Amino acid sequence: MTNKNTTEQSETCPAQSLLKMLSGKWKPEIFKLAVNGPLRFSSLLRDIPDANKQTLTTALRELEEVGLFNRIVIKEKPLHVEYNLTEMGKSMIAVFELLDTIDNVPMS
Repeated sequence: MTNKNTTEQSETCPAQSLLKMLSGKWKPEIFKLAVNGPLRFSSLLRDIPDANKQTLTTALRELEEVGLFNRIVIKEKPLHVEYNLTEMGKSMIAVFELLDTIDNVPMS
């Protein structure tokens, strides 16, 4: 039986850690949309047509738990929540963009 600490210690490759943070249903799409600015849950439901509330909620929580996103409650009327990239999340934009271009690179 492995526990979380054992798994984290066995991940010695930074790329492996990054890919693990961004793996999961809708996480890459959410991250890509967050590069352009703050996100609202309702806009994510519109921008990711096949997503549902439960999977988006799970993905956003996990992105927040690993430190890539901040969840901010905006107390203006109407009350709403925004999700923003943290400094760590912003530092990964270049890496994410590089990964995104891999589809365009011919394999030899």
